[in-house]
Amino acid sequence: MQKITPHLTFNSHALEAVNLYTSVFKNSNVLNTTKFTEEDMKELYKLPEDIRPGPAGVIKSIGFQLNGHDFIAVNGGPYFTFTPAISFFVTCESEPEIDYLFEKLSESGQILMPLQKYDFSERYGWLQDKYSVSWQFMLTGTPQIITPFLMFVGEQYGKAEEAIKFYTSIFKDSAVNNIVYYGKENPSEEGKVVHASFRLMGEDFIAMESGLDHKFNFTEGISLYVSCDTQEELDHLWDKLSEGGETQECGWLKDKYGVSWQIAPSIAWEMVNDSDTAKAQRVSTAILRMKKLDFDTIQKAYEQK
Repeated sequence: MQKITPHLTFNSHALEAVNLYTSVFKNSNVLNTTKFTEEDMKELYKLPEDIRPGPAGVIKSIGFQLNGHDFIAVNGGPYFTFTPAISFFVTCESEPEIDYLFEKLSESGQILMPLQKYDFSERYGWLQDKYSVSWQFMLTGTPQIITPFLMFVGEQYGKAEEAIKFYTSIFKDSAVNNIVYYGKENPSEEGKVVHASFRLMGEDFIAMESGLDHKFNFTEGISLYVSCDTQEELDHLWDKLSEGGETQECGWLKDKYGVSWQIAPSIAWEMVNDSDTAKAQRVSTAILRMKKLDFDTIQKAYEQK
């Protein structure tokens, strides 16, 4: 079971985006959906109307898979934006495969690096799709794998290695696979991270950093949803990841590097997607009223008569 899941917050196009992604990636499907209810909107009434998600009756969240990789999409209103600071790196087995994916996802989007030959790859391209989600494609001759890719820029430039070592020190089943540094041929970036791969809770990640004058950084548009099996595990990750960062409502936090996380009980996602809508709504309401999430409070809300 995937323990860390990319969580994509769209304005109001979550369903449209998921339909596109599941149509172009092989072995993909929608797992579950929830809709905003009147009770949801009562809890969200304090938000200004122009950034309030909803209205009731429209899609709230969608769990989906792309070639076996789990994702979550939500309609969260126009409060957050996607940036290339977090993208999804896709390995491709053949030229027809990479050409097809790049063509389909670049339609009405923006090409950041054209699909062509580079010093580091026979065929590679980077794009933002029409919803501004970023994708990198590389022809590797190996089966398709989709990996979250973190790019440290701006005030986070030079902190990639520190962040990787921090993350791998606090998550279980974690390791640094490799780190490649810029050499003396790039004096201004010597010692910085060209490319790194690491594992957290059994899930693979990629990171790099760039000293160019990028006009973006990490945002809550893409967060990492972490499923915890015990309250002790949740407390540990919440406390460690929030050090030097900031805590937010509903189990969200932003770490000291600007990366957003959702630290949640493993029972929560199944409960908010329960076929018993009254149970699901009670759990959703309980979550909306907390910062750090609590197993017992969520369980009691679910079991309430």
